[in-house]
Amino acid sequence: MDCFAMIDWQAGFSDGRFFWIEWHFWKVIGWLGNLVFTSRFIIQWLATEKKKRVVVPSAFWWLSLIGTLLLLSYALFYTHDSVFIFAYAFSWIPYIRNLIIHRRHKKAHTACAACANVCAPESNFCSACGAKLPEDVASAI
Repeated sequence: MDCFAMIDWQAGFSDGRFFWIEWHFWKVIGWLGNLVFTSRFIIQWLATEKKKRVVVPSAFWWLSLIGTLLLLSYALFYTHDSVFIFAYAFSWIPYIRNLIIHRRHKKAHTACAACANVCAPESNFCSACGAKLPEDVASAI
């Protein structure tokens, strides 16, 4: 007999359950945390495929932070599971640090006065047109 034929598919939608899960506020928070946390890998994969090199966009860190906070809330206020709480209690720290580093790095870039190309930090010359960048911009970085 087919294993799928043995499953009562309508049972997943009865007795106040959806897909065999009893839903309430904290269950939604937990599943939302899982969804957000998992979506970060899709974002990272798509960014990498687009650039044809390994890329970790800031959206990855934002999704990591939001997913972690949702899952930590779920663990703290609903499951009260010390293993689950400890797993998410400190993981937000590197996510915030990476967002800070990303912001500082982005602000360190400067636009070339000659062609408006955005130049990398510590550049002395524009990578697009070769124009010399101002000394104060290159040395301040």
